[in-house]
Amino acid sequence: MSRNFPAEMALMSALGGRCIVLVGMMGSGKTSIGRPLAARLGLDFADADAEMEAAHRMTIPQIFEKYGESYFRDGERRVITRLLAEGPKVLATGGGAFMNAETRAQIAERGVSIWLKADLDVLIRRVRRSGNRPLLQTPDPEGALRKLIEDRYPTYALADVTVISSDGSRHIAAAKTMQALISYLNVSTPPPAPLGT
Repeated sequence: MSRNFPAEMALMSALGGRCIVLVGMMGSGKTSIGRPLAARLGLDFADADAEMEAAHRMTIPQIFEKYGESYFRDGERRVITRLLAEGPKVLATGGGAFMNAETRAQIAERGVSIWLKADLDVLIRRVRRSGNRPLLQTPDPEGALRKLIEDRYPTYALADVTVISSDGSRHIAAAKTMQALISYLNVSTPPPAPLGT
């Protein structure tokens, strides 16, 4: 349940039991923005990649290496379908999840999709901190990321809401995401205060 602030209560009512589904590239902030957003709204937070890792008892790179990307994407689709069916939550999806038409249809039926859009330089800075990105295990990770952006951004643009993800406080980014949702759902309420205050 929401923390009983007018903006949060109005937003939860407008969602009508749907999930908030964060989509975007690796490093766009789906988890770091999703957690404080969920806390602000009194919702559970779920990370589809973490669910995949728990189900397989191995990391995403290990799943890719052992079973391949096709196997991973099929499992990811099933995990997202299950998480959406469990009821309202903030759900962070893997970077490639929204590329699957069936997954997009499930998200459209049971959630509101938010694309966290980040520029290449922001993504590069963020993903360099993690060696946990199987699709970037190439001699030219920046080129691979650029290619993924070219391939994925047109599909990400199908999301219900787009929020620019830039460097800065995750609490401010979560408040900005909440405000974008309020605007999209046409919720009549005063703007929310920044998170963490």
